[in-house]
This record gives sequence, C-alpha cells and structure tokens, in this order.
Amino acid sequence: MDTQAFRRSLHHSDRYNRRGFDSPTKRAQALEEAYQSDLISSGATVQEMKLLHEKGCHIIDTTCPWVSKVWHTVEKHKKHIFTSIIHGKFKHEETLATSSFAGKYLVVLDLEEANYVSEYILGRGNRNEFMNKFAKACSNGFDPDKDLDRVGVANQTTMLKSETEEIGKVFERTMLKKFGPENLNSHFLAFNTICDATEERQDAMFSLVDEDLDILVVIGGFNSSNTTHLQEIAINKNISSFHIDTPERISVKENSIFHKPLGSELELKNNFLPSGKINVGITSGASTPDKVVADVIEKLIDIAS
Repeated sequence: MDTQAFRRSLHHSDRYNRRGFDSPTKRAQALEEAYQSDLISSGATVQEMKLLHEKGCHIIDTTCPWVSKVWHTVEKHKKHIFTSIIHGKFKHEETLATSSFAGKYLVVLDLEEANYVSEYILGRGNRNEFMNKFAKACSNGFDPDKDLDRVGVANQTTMLKSETEEIGKVFERTMLKKFGPENLNSHFLAFNTICDATEERQDAMFSLVDEDLDILVVIGGFNSSNTTHLQEIAINKNISSFHIDTPERISVKENSIFHKPLGSELELKNNFLPSGKINVGITSGASTPDKVVADVIEKLIDIAS
C-alpha cells in the first residue's frame, strides 16, 4: 500500500479514533495498551507525545501536513504573544492537539460564536456570561479582558472553508474598529490553514448541489468533521442526503440504507432508491478510501439494475 493510501486508511478507521477519552494521558495510555507500535493518524497533543516518548513507544507519525501547518501557525501566535482564536470543535482530537501547541487560546465553533466574541472585544459583553460560555473552550487562566487584545486566527482543518474565512474577517474588522488601521498588524494575525483535500471537496460539493439531484449519498466516518460539513451543504440546498460510513449500510436485496441523519442516531430507510430515472450524487470525506466509494457505487448500480 502506498503512503497516501496508508494515511487515509488509518484516518478513516474507527480503530484509530481516540475520542471517548477525557484527558491526553488516558488517550496516550489507551494507545500504548492497544498497539505495541503506536500510530498517530490525525495529530496528538504535546502531552500525549511526551508520555509516549517517555514510555519508549515506537511512533509512526502519520499526522497530516496541513494539521502540522496549523500547529506552526499557533506557535507563531505564541511567539508573538497573540491569543490563538481556533475555529473548530473543542473536543475534536485535532483541535485538542492544536490548542496544546498554543499559548493562550479560545475555540469558537462557528460564526455565531465568533460574533459573540467580537462584541465582547468591543466592550459589549458580560464577563461571567462569557466565561461560562467558553469554560471548556479556552486555555487555563484565560482572561477575556486581557487576552483578546492581540489575536491570531487558526482553524481545525476540516471546518467549512467559507466559514473560517468569514471568521477571520470578523476579527480583522473588530481589531480595525477597536485599534485603528495603523495598529491592525499589532493586534491581528491570520494565516491560510485550510486543508487542500477538504477545500477541494467542499468546492466540488458546492458545484454538485447545483445539479438537478434527487438523492445525495455522503460517505465517511460518522465522527468525521469534514464529512459532516459536506452533508450540511446538501441539507442547506434541500437535497435528500444519506450519510453512511461503509458500503455494508446499503442492502441491495432490500433496497434499504442504514444511515445517520445530521445530529441524529442511525435509522433505516426502506425503498431507498425510488423506481424510474433518478439523479444520484455521491461525495466522500477527505480520508475515505477510494475502494469504499467504489463499493458504494457498485451497490447503487446493483439496486438500480
């Protein structure tokens, strides 16, 4: 297997997913117990890597280079005494790793939270409310009255490209308004850390949903952030979408699909493909192996036949 396919297979497999452990130490211990040679597929925190090194583990580091680029970005923020505003999900393993490389940081989930932070920076917020809202999404000792004067924007590489860009503009406008154009560079930093593979899929998806589609099948891990965002794009266009993680979720014999609606549990859809001529769109997450996509297509063809 070539290196790229190896990386994608690791990332796609739930076996290597570290969610469910509530501390870097527990995740690292689980890795050590599970594998004699540890495989770090989507980034590890500084604490995890330190513990694994101390235990003498042999580490095969398959961290995506785009994730590493984000780490370098937040390290630049720390070096220049900027607080890192990270667009991401604070429990996501990539964001956990990124925040461990930062000095001061604040994680914002979406544009709404970014605008909330912007209002606080401009003096239109309540400190207690702010700290309650971001209690689990900021660095230890975070002080919003001091630590939001100099900010740099980074992101979880699998977030929506358009939203990350808009969040960057929000904080640029905020700092421009508060400190003036002559002082902007002393209070705001931004770098392009959007993953190429994620960006390409999102751009392709926006083109795909402009087609006359009856159904759209989204293939990728149920915990995959970039796959979930692809499903969101379809939903926003009012296209019937079905998110599955493996070809086995589709039954050719029963013409059914066991899928995961956005924000819900798995459910069974019978008479999945209606009779007659229909247009079916297919997309997949950035780390979904090509064979998984090919097997799904084969099953859809078998049902249609």
